[in-house]
Amino acid sequence: MEVYWLEQTEADVPAENAWLSADEIARLNGMRFAKRRTDWRLGRWTAKRALACYLNLPAHPHVLRRIEIRPAPSGAPEGFLANQPAVVTISLSHRAGRAVCAVAQSGVDLGCDLEAIEPHSDAFLSDYFTAEEQTLVTRVPATDRARLLTLLWSAKESALKALRTGLRLDTRSVIVSPDDESFDFNGWSRLQVRYIDGPIFHGWWQHTDNIMRTVVANSPLDSPIPLKIPVYLSDRVALCT
Repeated sequence: MEVYWLEQTEADVPAENAWLSADEIARLNGMRFAKRRTDWRLGRWTAKRALACYLNLPAHPHVLRRIEIRPAPSGAPEGFLANQPAVVTISLSHRAGRAVCAVAQSGVDLGCDLEAIEPHSDAFLSDYFTAEEQTLVTRVPATDRARLLTLLWSAKESALKALRTGLRLDTRSVIVSPDDESFDFNGWSRLQVRYIDGPIFHGWWQHTDNIMRTVVANSPLDSPIPLKIPVYLSDRVALCT
């Protein structure tokens, strides 16, 4: 199965809001805090660009206005085009001025996550991870523990999004097993996440620039395929390639 991936930063988001729908602008204007507005715009921009690329639509503001990202009853994001559900599955995450959107065919249980690699306390490890995962962390060199712990946490977040529960579900109900715990390269590596009451999720992880990325789905998937954003030529917009 193919999963597509787009990552954007705050610097990629236009200062103006011509790419937002009227309903989205109303929602944005209702947000009190600047950080919340910034994060929300970054997530919406990334998701809209990803859907435009995936659906082979021009990334012109008047087209992006017709794409909306709405929360399902579970809170999971869903894509709409011209007020109709888009035939895709998406997952969103943002952290530290970056956002990612994973896109797959409709009907897939999909989750992605983005985390900054940073140290955590022993209490964090004991409170949120299974005995199996705690043992895994204690086996690696101390210099790699923050990265492994972030990998495990990020994969849990991805799986809980795929389950459409988020952190409403105990993080110890999903158990992460990386196929490779080496941090000596920047490519994608495989992982699995076992849900104690249900499916096994298949996924991938990658880290660069102190950022950990994970994506999982309920079917075996190829490593994430980067989406190529459109190239602007004069006043015309090329389609994604």
